[in-house]
Amino acid sequence: MNPTDLAALLESAGTETATRAHAALLADGTGIVWDGTTVPEQLAHIYRRRLRLTRRTGQETAGLEHAVDRLAAHRLPVRLGQVTSADGTWVYLLFLSADARTLLACTGVRGRG
Repeated sequence: MNPTDLAALLESAGTETATRAHAALLADGTGIVWDGTTVPEQLAHIYRRRLRLTRRTGQETAGLEHAVDRLAAHRLPVRLGQVTSADGTWVYLLFLSADARTLLACTGVRGRG
């Protein structure tokens, strides 16, 4: 997916975290959508554990709880993407429909560095 299409997808999502990922991409961040899909149940399990860990350690996140809920409720394969801010302080993980036309959820995590 090219950066223009990715930016449009993020802009149309209408969530605060997607808006932040969109702004990061437009401010010279990098974005990628990977080939292939995975099952949402597995992602929900992984990110539920990550949610508990970030709460325990105090690491700042955005939209993580919402993403876990959306993944747990979703039944079709999910494609992954990522946006990294230009300075690397924020990384946003994108959970997309298999055809990458719909953003199912977006979560961000502030780097520790």
